Amino acid sequence: MSIDNSKKYILLISDGMADRPLPDLDNKTPMRIAKKPNMDYLAAHGRVGAVYTIPQGMDPGSDVAAMSLLGYDPRKYYTGRGPIEAVSMEIPLDRNDVAYRCNLVTSDGNFMLDYSAGHVTTEEAFELMTYINKRIGTNSIKFYPGISYRHILVWRNGKWDSKTVPPHNISGQPIKPSLPQGDGDSILNQLIYDSLEVLDNHPINQRRRDKGKNPANMIWPWGQGKSLSMPSFQMKRGLKGAVISAVDLVNGLGRAAGLKVIKVPGATGFLDTNFVGKAQYALEALKENDFIVIHVEAPDEAGHLGDIDKKIEAIECIDNKVLGTLLDGLRSVEKFRIIVTPDHATPISLKTHTDEPIPFLIYSSFESNSEILPFDERAVSETSFVVNEGCCLIENLIK
Repeated sequence: MSIDNSKKYILLISDGMADRPLPDLDNKTPMRIAKKPNMDYLAAHGRVGAVYTIPQGMDPGSDVAAMSLLGYDPRKYYTGRGPIEAVSMEIPLDRNDVAYRCNLVTSDGNFMLDYSAGHVTTEEAFELMTYINKRIGTNSIKFYPGISYRHILVWRNGKWDSKTVPPHNISGQPIKPSLPQGDGDSILNQLIYDSLEVLDNHPINQRRRDKGKNPANMIWPWGQGKSLSMPSFQMKRGLKGAVISAVDLVNGLGRAAGLKVIKVPGATGFLDTNFVGKAQYALEALKENDFIVIHVEAPDEAGHLGDIDKKIEAIECIDNKVLGTLLDGLRSVEKFRIIVTPDHATPISLKTHTDEPIPFLIYSSFESNSEILPFDERAVSETSFVVNEGCCLIENLIK
């Protein structure tokens, strides 16, 4: 079955792609340095703008930003990161249950050495999280294995009014100032330190150390909240849609919005992900859907690592393997629009997210545009096309 001739709409999210000028790149950014002929072509034949995806006063997380890009106002619908990922993992939450995102991290008990535990494999993490649940889980606190270092802690009838800090915000820093503070903090902090005692000498971590890899020897709960409720995307926009991502965060948002979640073999959320497969599965999905979200995590991970080369490589892979494959497959489609955008900036110099405006491009196969700007951070100050509410950007795609 071929793609029909109805209008098709594509949202390609290159997570954390935006950055700041770097001395090592002659004060240019990875977006500006990266070879991205497909993005540049769309920019030259479409329009480049700037968008604020983080509402004022909210933390600049991918959860808030991706919710905005899907057309949902985080100020109205956001309850926390944990509940979103719980939706993806189909973990049932009662009204008083609290879901925390729970990273497997590397720590010596004093410092946050690695927020991702060396991007521990999903198979290793499954065994470690199952072991953690057996050893320190209770009738009210349960651990659910996810993908790589990303997992969920559910506290039945639990506490949620506390301050928690994402581990990627404190890479290389002491953990004590960033431990949970507030309602229920003593229980959460006990879990953190108990997990170090339980996991540090686990055979998996002994093998990881022997191979020169960081051990996944501590849990870190954060991003807590109660159950999520959002109106369906089809009801809001009148379109049947699907989402493709390696991470539970974006898949959870998609599922909560009633979008079909499509699993792509080999999708990992890092540079070893199946870039081409994501585009191929998206093209297949467009045979039965009018709207597709493709999310690629790799630039964000490179930003958190502070790795310039990996970030440039990630952008180039997205351009060549994802966007290039998409455009080849869309040649027979008469009418389509596509937005290519980061969800937020993840500056190499900071190794974490920021709430500054980011560049996006929008291209239509059936509309022309005369304003030509480069698709990188320079456009933010040069464009007249500014979307101040991130949740409104999608209205420029679907119209």
